[in-house]
Amino acid sequence: MPGVPPARYAYLGPQGTFTEAALRSLPAARNAELQPLGSVGAALDAVRSGEADGAVVPIENSVEGAVAVTLDELSSGDPLIITREIHVEVQFSLLAKPGTAPVDIRRVATHPHAEAQCRRWLATHLPDAEVILESSTAQAAAIVAVQDSPYDGAVAAPIAATTYRLATLASNIADRTDAVTRFVLVSRPAAPQPPTGSDKTSLVVFIRDNHPGALLEMLEQFAARGVDLTRIESRPTGTALGEYCFFIDAVGHVADQRMGEALMGLRRTCADVRFLGSYPRADGKVTPVGQGTSDSDFTAAQRWLTSLRNA
Repeated sequence: MPGVPPARYAYLGPQGTFTEAALRSLPAARNAELQPLGSVGAALDAVRSGEADGAVVPIENSVEGAVAVTLDELSSGDPLIITREIHVEVQFSLLAKPGTAPVDIRRVATHPHAEAQCRRWLATHLPDAEVILESSTAQAAAIVAVQDSPYDGAVAAPIAATTYRLATLASNIADRTDAVTRFVLVSRPAAPQPPTGSDKTSLVVFIRDNHPGALLEMLEQFAARGVDLTRIESRPTGTALGEYCFFIDAVGHVADQRMGEALMGLRRTCADVRFLGSYPRADGKVTPVGQGTSDSDFTAAQRWLTSLRNA
């Protein structure tokens, strides 16, 4: 519409990262302003302040595990919600200035996670090269691109070759070919999207006090109602030694009866529950609903209880 400014999306920069690739895969980003920022916290704070309509940040990697800084940022500060998740296959390339030959590579820059995932390839193909760690793979590529760079090459995301006008000397150099990073699109709180039938709900749960069975009591809220969990991870709250909160990804939508009752159970028994959103699963998987846990089953049970109370 004329006069309507384009949407603005922040992401963990700099340019040429897997995070940028994840954001550009979203249809909403095609005509939007994309703003790379220097940290996960800066990207999320841009959403909180209204400077951005949303932000894409990494939250989990199939090799390295959870991205702790993202979990910590989502568990504190003004609430935010996840509206989408994006899975990006992690494939690294060896990049250098045009005209550089592999035998010319003596110093290679990259991020620690990339170095860990390409260690065997580097040892095999560049056994004499020194590997230098930088703050991101894109930063490594950016430094290689400058005149009189201290580095001969960079291990980075394929998108960085276009961003920094570098040549690709080798592709798909990760030691594992099945690595995937999960990214999330985060926005300010709003009504959840309608359920799709293939949804995930994310939460941060704070246990009221540490006692025998406290974690079991929390998990029973899901198990008793047939809600499957795809991930649970503890993180320190930062308030005292031994104080933890739990990040949970559960199969289903907040609009589902079984999920709603599980959330109410958590709210009754835990110190706090931070709702991080219900959103479509990136893999599109539909988990069958167990016997006795469908919406119609919960509705029938409620009618039965009402009939007993009104008899």
